[in-house]
Amino acid sequence: MCERAARPGTTTTAPQLTWSCTLPASASQVREARRWLARILDGSPAADDAILCLSELATNAVTHSSSGQLGGSFTIRADIRHGDRVRVEVEDEGGPWSRPVCADEQHGRGLVIVGTLARDWGISGHSHSGWTVWAEIAVP
Repeated sequence: MCERAARPGTTTTAPQLTWSCTLPASASQVREARRWLARILDGSPAADDAILCLSELATNAVTHSSSGQLGGSFTIRADIRHGDRVRVEVEDEGGPWSRPVCADEQHGRGLVIVGTLARDWGISGHSHSGWTVWAEIAVP
């Protein structure tokens, strides 16, 4: 289920536009999350960084959280905040995050990428109720 809402700003600021979408937690749906955000941010100078951050966060939800279990899902959100920031969020179904054991050590760098690209980022929630990981990207 995907939806859009506008939150009115004050007379001196533009409205905050918000979109959200809940997807089945599978690797193929991470690609759908990227396409979804690309349509929303079409032409924005922050699009590439925001899409990469969303992709990393969605991949973490599918790979490391309870969302990745049979029948699991994750929710993605995008906010355009006052024209100067894009905020992306991924909410998962909780559970202890576990790092996959990989001999090639190609995993475990997603949040480093997010931290490099984002103006700010953070995690809230709990292993029982679900985690929300967010990143804010400046619009040049």
